[in-house]
Amino acid sequence: MGFVEVIIVNQFNEYVKERFSAVGDIVIKSMMGGYLVYFNGKLIGDIGDNELFLKRTPTSDRLLANSELRYPYEGSKTLMHVFDQFEDADLIAELLEGMYAELPERKLKNAK
Repeated sequence: MGFVEVIIVNQFNEYVKERFSAVGDIVIKSMMGGYLVYFNGKLIGDIGDNELFLKRTPTSDRLLANSELRYPYEGSKTLMHVFDQFEDADLIAELLEGMYAELPERKLKNAK
């Protein structure tokens, strides 16, 4: 990945974090060429190629019914919503709060 590409990726990641942080704690972690997005400790989606993919839950399926469904990366087995409605703060709040309630708690790694 070139220097300019890294800047663009970091800008998109920061934009996602900025827009979603109004609702709660957002952490974006680098993972296998992409990024994992956590909301208040729960995995809610992925970022790849400057696109945000959100997990499918009853809330995301309802609120994002018109969004495109795609696989976030080659070989993925999980069909996800492509999110592009970053200016709708009310939608983001309702979406994240609903998804948080529906997603399982983060699994803790066993100490060795």
